[in-house]
Amino acid sequence: MSLRLIEIVLSERYRKELVESLEKQKIIDIWQETIEESRIHLKILIPTEYSETVLDFLEKRFSNTEGFRIILLPVEASIPRPELEEKQKVYGEKEDDSRKNVSKFIRISREELYTDIERTVRISWVYSIMIIFSAIVASIGIHRNNVVFIIGAMMIAPMLGPNLALSFATTLGDMRLSRKAGNAIALGVISALLPSFLIGIFFNVDIGIPELISRTEVGLGDIVLALIAGSAAAISFTSELFTALIGVMVAVALLPPLVALGMLAGAGHWELALGAFLLFVVNLICVNLAGVLTFIVQGIRPLTWWETKRARKATRIAIAFWTIFLTILVIILVLF
Repeated sequence: MSLRLIEIVLSERYRKELVESLEKQKIIDIWQETIEESRIHLKILIPTEYSETVLDFLEKRFSNTEGFRIILLPVEASIPRPELEEKQKVYGEKEDDSRKNVSKFIRISREELYTDIERTVRISWVYSIMIIFSAIVASIGIHRNNVVFIIGAMMIAPMLGPNLALSFATTLGDMRLSRKAGNAIALGVISALLPSFLIGIFFNVDIGIPELISRTEVGLGDIVLALIAGSAAAISFTSELFTALIGVMVAVALLPPLVALGMLAGAGHWELALGAFLLFVVNLICVNLAGVLTFIVQGIRPLTWWETKRARKATRIAIAFWTIFLTILVIILVLF
């Protein structure tokens, strides 16, 4: 059982209300102590899937009180092993609305997910250098028609975080996070195009190379790959099952078309470069569209009703735009 430890600092006068409210939640145990004359410190051991419900309740009820603070910590292990059903009997819990607010998918809380994802869109020189290195390695792999080099480039390309952040921000209607994700994606695109464009200028680019020409055509398999990559990325982050291979899937959908675009444009093969550009755009749309839909299915939504209303509007607009744009691109590719 995946667990979280929630620590709360609150004014002493709310102790009784807080404890009584928490005992109605799906908790395993509570510890409490007085840290100052007027403040208390509570620790709550809770299954991960119920942590968002408790966090939302605490924030709604006590966020405006003086000295209020919540700290959320992952729990590696608890001894003795927690038995949730037994503790529920101890606290005399009844079936209430708390279960209705929990997604049927076991996932980490929205706040924890936000922190994890926001960390991936912090622009730094390391981010740019890693994409430049991956683009150079991928260019060499394409030039030599060597799949191993191309896969190696995918392993070091940090392209998962910004795209996942854009999907997550769209789901929440968070414009601040959307801008940060968009800036990170734009920087990543430039960082990948620049070295591959220079390689296309100074080295002979053979348009007969299979690994190059395959990145200039869009097929049903490419669309399916990008959709699966976006959905798998969202699921892996929310369920704590993230592995480096998920990042490779997203990079496979995005980096090779960018590198092919740069190499072909640098060599002056503009028609083929256009095909690589269309493949990149289609994959970018599919990754983000699948991510948004997966987050929605998993029950990711803002805390307050007015934020939810705004997020639903933003999500509908984004899904409609991406779907229409993707449909138009696919029709153009099929016809021409």
